[in-house]
Amino acid sequence: MTTAKSSKEKEGIAEVRNTKLFEVAWEVCNQVGGIYTVIRSKVPSVIKKWGVDNYFLIGPYFEDQAAAHFDPATDYSTPIGKAVLEMQSRGFDVHFGKWIVSGRPNVVLFNPYSVYDKLGEIKYYMYKDYNISLPEGDGLLDKVAAFGFQVREFFHFLCENKYCENNIIAHFHEWMAGIPIPGIRKSNLNIKTVFTTHATLLGRYLAMNDQDFYKHLPFYDWEKEANNFNVRPIAEIERASAHGAHVFTTVSEVTGQECTYLLGRTPDLLLPNGLNIQRFEALHEIQNRHMKVKEQINEFVRGHFFQSYNFDLDKTLYFFTSGRYEYHNKGYDLTLEALARLNWKLQQAGSDMTVVMFFITKRPFYSFNPDVLQSKAQIEDIHRVVEEIKEQVGERLYSAITSSSGPYEFPDLTAMVEDYLRLKLRRNVQTWKTLNLPKIITHTLVDDHKDEILNFMRTSNLINNRHDKVKVVYHPDFIATTNPLFRMDYTQFVRGCHLGIFPSMYEPWGYTPLECLASGLPSITSNLAGFGDYVVNNIPDHEEKGMYIIDRTEGNFHRSAEELSNILFDFVQKSRRDRISLRYRCEEASMHFDWSNLGQYYDKAYELAVQR
Repeated sequence: MTTAKSSKEKEGIAEVRNTKLFEVAWEVCNQVGGIYTVIRSKVPSVIKKWGVDNYFLIGPYFEDQAAAHFDPATDYSTPIGKAVLEMQSRGFDVHFGKWIVSGRPNVVLFNPYSVYDKLGEIKYYMYKDYNISLPEGDGLLDKVAAFGFQVREFFHFLCENKYCENNIIAHFHEWMAGIPIPGIRKSNLNIKTVFTTHATLLGRYLAMNDQDFYKHLPFYDWEKEANNFNVRPIAEIERASAHGAHVFTTVSEVTGQECTYLLGRTPDLLLPNGLNIQRFEALHEIQNRHMKVKEQINEFVRGHFFQSYNFDLDKTLYFFTSGRYEYHNKGYDLTLEALARLNWKLQQAGSDMTVVMFFITKRPFYSFNPDVLQSKAQIEDIHRVVEEIKEQVGERLYSAITSSSGPYEFPDLTAMVEDYLRLKLRRNVQTWKTLNLPKIITHTLVDDHKDEILNFMRTSNLINNRHDKVKVVYHPDFIATTNPLFRMDYTQFVRGCHLGIFPSMYEPWGYTPLECLASGLPSITSNLAGFGDYVVNNIPDHEEKGMYIIDRTEGNFHRSAEELSNILFDFVQKSRRDRISLRYRCEEASMHFDWSNLGQYYDKAYELAVQR
């Protein structure tokens, strides 16, 4: 019995590997959001299983993105290359080549703008055939509709030229890519379709506006709510894609519930998100890399805080949160409340530890705060003078010791510094020092009086007072190497911190805690995030591996805030040795989320598609 089953499984896997796989996503060669990370990081493991000639990615062609991500082909002799040439001869602006990521997969990119002259006809048939009504003048929907039309025509052309006599699986990610699915089914093309929704747009809007979203989920009228939030066309596309696909999937149990009630179909399978962990793996260098990057963060903290007052950086921990600005959904409200409680608890306990909390998100701003930039420039001037003094004293000390003829005496170092450098250092330090409190935000926001993060910090007096044990830096832009304050990329910044905090109220998956884990960094998330829910159900003793999960299912904000503040307080009490040990356990645990392991869920979806 076991042998027969094993033989059948091997036969099914072999059948899948002899199949051509197309993955269609708006984020192929187009860096927009989290799905870009899913697709890009998965490529090496997919090519290893399927082979480079059996795997193709399809996405939109935007010239500015293609310049950085796309390498045009020179050989069009393959069936896909010939199909691209034929479509070009018919007037389609389609491009064939390689995506410049690990694995260098084959990609086919369609320029949405090239068929804008057909938009009226495209929209007419979408309404006539699938009852999906697209409005005029919506830029994103116009591009998505034009892209979907070209993808459908591409598959039609492949099947007309007998390419579909092979097994073909087309895997569509998210509503922006899902429009071709109803057309493929209506035309009865010999293509097996898989659709993955990574989050429903309607669910995201509802969660932002309803504190008890999951309690109310079974009772929503999707049509009424879609009209209320003016997202009816997108909801219709999502529903048509979900119902039209041979296999419907999503990324987590929590999003699966959302799909059942808002899309009207329960997912067949769950496809949890992974990472290419080898890209992060630092082996025994994990602590050394942390220390190196932490020193860079220390430099920012010195410039930002020490002009007003100082604290012991050897007894300072760096916490952070990051992601899309959704104050309620991302749990920024809960994080701030917990930080205010942590500040009080550390003061009451007489702790000698300091926490610096970074909020990294994206908000409209005018520019960097001039005072923040000036402080950064001034401390760099001080550092340069100190280096001059160090070099001068070093040379004079060496000369004094080696040229001395009498018994050894330690020289007077003060006398070795020129008056010019002493005066220069003194003036730089006096110019830099201030009686003002350190800024809580690094930029000048547009409408900062409406910003919920700023308003909470002001009303709770979490404004970087000298006596505060929790300091806050709100950075309303994503971190990059071009950033003058940090001069590092986001991945480096994460590695230099001590803890990530992501207690989301609504999060279909949530890559940020997983990225922390891969960098050897413990993190906190919630069981309403797909990643947190997966950890609770699949990773025993997860807290021992640096994965802390807050229970937010009951919707009791203050209880959750107290639970989070207690986890933070306990973490602050850990010894340096304990934190280092936890880092190593985090990195070891991250291997569970490598695509070499989680890719099996995709294999099951493709096997199911072939069977159906």
